Amino acid sequence: MNRHAVAAIYKFEMARFRRTVWQSLATPVITTSLYFVVFGAAIGSRMGELDGVPYGAFIVPGLIMLSLFTESLSNASFGIYLPKFTGTIYEVLSAPVSAFELVLAYVGAAATKSLILGLVILATANLFVPVTISHPLWMVAFLVLTATTFCLFGFVLGIWRTASSSCSSSRCWSSRRSLSSAARSIRSTCCRPPGAPSACSIRWST
Repeated sequence: MNRHAVAAIYKFEMARFRRTVWQSLATPVITTSLYFVVFGAAIGSRMGELDGVPYGAFIVPGLIMLSLFTESLSNASFGIYLPKFTGTIYEVLSAPVSAFELVLAYVGAAATKSLILGLVILATANLFVPVTISHPLWMVAFLVLTATTFCLFGFVLGIWRTASSSCSSSRCWSSRRSLSSAARSIRSTCCRPPGAPSACSIRWST
């Protein structure tokens, strides 16, 4: 196994996570906090306990799993789709890295991001309601298994995703029209000068 390549891809994905920490971490935490304010404080104060568990603490696992599902899919799919969109995927494919090592690096990084988010949401939940974990080892194992499973599914979605399915039809149509107009403009301005033996060396294709 090429450990250096796996570590390089993993560190690159985690560095991108740190650069976009507001979008990757702060936004889901704020959204989950709003759930606690609405359902935990407003509605939970009017509801009784469920088998001895307060309503606010009862909804904590569901909110954690909701964020875990969403972020696992988006992190894994965007992690592999971004190199395809920018064209850097060819550098990865030309490197001496197997398919298993690519999946291990990208899925491992996406799962790590999701686990960090889940633990941060759990810590945030303790600010609103008292949360007691009876089986912490089973909780961690379930979080790891769930994050890995949905990250694998998101990785497959990122591989299947194409440019036409990743943006709206009107936006893609306008972008393609702009690129086509630019290409025709370059063809028209880059013509052969008088007396030149060969055609222009700069050619764009639509």
